[in-house]
Amino acid sequence: MKHHNKIRSFNRPSKQRKALLNSLARALIVNERIKTTEMKAKELRPFAERLITYGKKGTLSDRRRVSALVGKDASLKVFEDLAPRFKERSGGYTRISKLSVRVGDASPMACIEFVE
Repeated sequence: MKHHNKIRSFNRPSKQRKALLNSLARALIVNERIKTTEMKAKELRPFAERLITYGKKGTLSDRRRVSALVGKDASLKVFEDLAPRFKERSGGYTRISKLSVRVGDASPMACIEFVE
């Protein structure tokens, strides 16, 4: 049965969806705040928080995993800047704030950012 297994597909194949999440996570890590649609922000939140958790552990396999997902520059920022910042926090590293709708197609927009 498929109960509770629904993921947001964004009308894309799985490889494109993974690439979208990787690029959104990279932009969030580098800029620490991005503006995107509400559904993409909700899908990005657990992905980005998992990367921060890997950064807090800091093992070699975690470093390789994060680097493969978001690239070298963003992974350095995760391990050197973001992970020490959230050392005492046990979760909830991001915040989603709802914004107004987009003018072109009336999509609900949101701002996702790291707390503190």
